[in-house]
Amino acid sequence: MTSSSDAYPVPATPYRATGSLQGRTILMSGGSRGIGLAIARRAARDGANVVLLAKTGEPHAKLEGTVYSAAEELEAAGGSALPLVGDVRNDDDVARAVDAAVDRFGGIDVVINNASAIDLSPTDTVDMKRYDLMQDINVRGTFLLSKLALPALRKSSGGHILTLSPPLNLDPKWAGRHLAYTIAKYGMSLTTLGLAEELRNDGICVNSLWPRTLIDTAAIRNMAGGESMVRAARGPEIMADAAHAVLTGTADRAGERTNGTVNTGNFYTDEQVLAAAGVTDFRPYSLGADEADLVQDIFL
Repeated sequence: MTSSSDAYPVPATPYRATGSLQGRTILMSGGSRGIGLAIARRAARDGANVVLLAKTGEPHAKLEGTVYSAAEELEAAGGSALPLVGDVRNDDDVARAVDAAVDRFGGIDVVINNASAIDLSPTDTVDMKRYDLMQDINVRGTFLLSKLALPALRKSSGGHILTLSPPLNLDPKWAGRHLAYTIAKYGMSLTTLGLAEELRNDGICVNSLWPRTLIDTAAIRNMAGGESMVRAARGPEIMADAAHAVLTGTADRAGERTNGTVNTGNFYTDEQVLAAAGVTDFRPYSLGADEADLVQDIFL
């Protein structure tokens, strides 16, 4: 393993961490590309152990990266990585990932529910296979990975479940625009809400994190008009820095400044958390667009 900064260049962002994930073990669903990989790289720079459970073991025609290439990046960034090819919809694959994390690194400190499927089709045209896919990956996968990791998280000195899902905004327009996807993403958020309350006395924090603006990802680029959409988006590093802030305790202060809550049961946005960490200029995260021209993400 190499920790040379030349092996993977550290992006210049305005976030200055006050905590570290060194030695912590993270189990993440997905993570072979996009936001998940950015979050994992940021943790790896601290010296974290990262276990990636992702489906892409072989190069994909339309999607960049595999779980193995992602692990190489994490090792180059300074962390320890365990790549596992598996499907978060499969009970045995998830159980195997939990066992592998405990066997390799001695436990699990953080679960990140990153894997997610998206289809913004209206009810008339959404394919039911896509509907089932979103339910199985987004809702069931989040529930399953969190559930099976609970025994290990309870043994951690500071267990944390972080899910990439939106605030539970019950404005009817979001259900009306893309009902199938809204049900799936809100199912992830309901898992945050319920587990935070269920685990409140177990020493496990449970939170959700969502971007305020569009983020440049393969999922966005592969949508109709996606190439033009990402020009009004931010890079995934903003979510990586925000996740790092949540997992290292900066979000405790974010909660205190906004609604007085402790660091569990919260639905954070990236900007909220990073503002609490002292970031005042978000322009370095943009991909060239002026701040006023950035597209706000859905569900906000």
